[in-house]
Amino acid sequence: MLSALPQAWCAEASLSFHRPADRGTQHQGCATAPLKIQRAFAREDGRCELPLLHTGGGLVGGDELSIRADLGPHSRALLTSVAAQKVYGSVGRSRLAPQGRWSRQRLSFELSEGADLEWLPQEVVVFAGGLIEQSCRVELAEGASWLGADVVRLGRSADAETLGEGSWRSRLEVRRQGRWSVVDQLELAGESLRSSHGLAGMPVFGSLVWAAPAPVPETLLELCRTDRAGLEGEMACGRLDQGLVARYRGASSQAARFWFTRIWARIRAERGLAPPQLPRVWPFQEAPLADERSC
Repeated sequence: MLSALPQAWCAEASLSFHRPADRGTQHQGCATAPLKIQRAFAREDGRCELPLLHTGGGLVGGDELSIRADLGPHSRALLTSVAAQKVYGSVGRSRLAPQGRWSRQRLSFELSEGADLEWLPQEVVVFAGGLIEQSCRVELAEGASWLGADVVRLGRSADAETLGEGSWRSRLEVRRQGRWSVVDQLELAGESLRSSHGLAGMPVFGSLVWAAPAPVPETLLELCRTDRAGLEGEMACGRLDQGLVARYRGASSQAARFWFTRIWARIRAERGLAPPQLPRVWPFQEAPLADERSC
């Protein structure tokens, strides 16, 4: 049944991280409803793990979220989300906007010299007719590292639902010391959901990008490819001028999470950092890390 346009939410979160001498990374920040900054966790390696909560229960057409994080020199942070993000259907739901309205999420990250940010939210579930657009801009100083990953399920496939007339858009822009490093723009809708050059009828897409402090060795890429073993779906991993990019398409968001988590562990090992621990707010009772598969 068609209805009037619901009131849209516009929420912002602004965060800053700094690392005092001989201490772990600390943070300051503020947020407006329905975004909420949760309690931070201090990891043994001095990294600040900070979860964000969207208390609205999901995004409807017209909602806008804006998240900004600034990292001081040599600070380390992991940003994640408390739960999967739902994007409700918009197309054909209102007499005033039968074509639907877009929900938007804008991300902005600025990293000072030697800073390290891992942006690892939980998955996005786009309901039939949902319209979601995400933009992410990253500014990196010398020696800074940014790792970001997205897993999106297009339609509630467990209920045989597809994305229908909905759409998922993503644009990533990464610059290092003022020079373009990565520009990645994707749209999954219509024919691209069915085409062999798109999702080939699969409901789950995943993307991981690492903007590294230095060029990565081929051996790291080979290890990441080896970590696909035993996982359902199609996976590819390639080199950037300074970093790597990994893609997933298939039917299992768990498989995408497992592979990306293993790549995360490989990246930590390549940099000589402590092995990752799954964020405490993640609800998964899983063992995706490479060193856990033999247990």
